[in-house]
Amino acid sequence: MTKTAKPGFFRNALNALIEARARQATHYVNGALLMLDDETLAKNGYSRDVLRRNARAPYAY
Repeated sequence: MTKTAKPGFFRNALNALIEARARQATHYVNGALLMLDDETLAKNGYSRDVLRRNARAPYAY
């Protein structure tokens, strides 16, 4: 019987850090995209409503 090893403390910490930075980057990009006009957003396949829901603080960094 083979026992599967659980990820260790440092692996869990690294995964949490990566996930947090990915969320931060997504919010940053959504905030920057909200500065574009509706026509440009539509041409590139974005919706202002969806971006607004996903951006907590536009351009906060």
